[in-house]
Amino acid sequence: MTNNIRHALWLFLLPLSVMVTEITIADDSTAANGPTHEEQISQWRQSRHDRLASEDGWLTLVGLEWLSDGENRVGNSPTSTVRIPGGPADWGTIYVNSDELRFIPATDSGVTVNGVESGEVILVADSQGEPTLVTSGDLSFYVIFRGSYALRIKNRQAPALLEFTGMDNYDFQPDWKFDARFIPAEEGQTIEIADVLGQLNPTPVYGYVEFERDGATHRLLGLGAEDSESVWFLFADRTSGRETYGAGRYLYSDGLPSDGRLVIDFNKAYNPPCVFSDYATCPLTPQENRLDVAVTAGEKNYKSH
Repeated sequence: MTNNIRHALWLFLLPLSVMVTEITIADDSTAANGPTHEEQISQWRQSRHDRLASEDGWLTLVGLEWLSDGENRVGNSPTSTVRIPGGPADWGTIYVNSDELRFIPATDSGVTVNGVESGEVILVADSQGEPTLVTSGDLSFYVIFRGSYALRIKNRQAPALLEFTGMDNYDFQPDWKFDARFIPAEEGQTIEIADVLGQLNPTPVYGYVEFERDGATHRLLGLGAEDSESVWFLFADRTSGRETYGAGRYLYSDGLPSDGRLVIDFNKAYNPPCVFSDYATCPLTPQENRLDVAVTAGEKNYKSH
């Protein structure tokens, strides 16, 4: 697999994999004294709620500002090249030179870098590893790469976070969990996944699942790399744009395939970050994953956005 393809998948999965790691619950309903399937889904939903309600969740996202080559003056000032909606008038300056981003904090700005006051530093973008976090009070930003570099801006006092009361879900549906047939992808197979920015990203295909519902066989293409811990599905269905988000939902499998089978539980279908904010850069459902069935399980649309 080429580095570019690995990079594209990593960009897609980074914000989501953190969430999934925190909210995934082992499916072992046969274990002695273990939680039932319904209890597992209840716990999953609570963990999902806690993540969204946290001070670094998607509901804190308040801006996306693109950087130019050379000098970028960052601040809450009419003369700022890159505007932050609050905080000091002058946060400092970011210099972009190819893949190197230098940040020089403004004198006496009170801005911290990874929690400490600092002089000139090299900013790590999300495509390069754990991104460098620049903070002033409740506001913060870090660099993302989506074809070019941009600042993802967050506010721990964002109205969307303060007004959040929870997600609306379908009732628990045990018959929307499938021990599906798994068909591995050909070695090196990729697919172009579009995002909301209009960019196409070559992304590794892990394989396909097939499951039976309402007398018909349905098929989904799953994404993932060799080191994935689960298979990722972007899908739309006959509820999309009606009861659920129009662009579709996301779903991770319960672990990896075994003996040609893969467990998928649509009770864990969840909304992409774009349902909460105009500033997220979500990948979109491929045509192959538009199901001709109403998936009445998982999260419904988020009405507040």
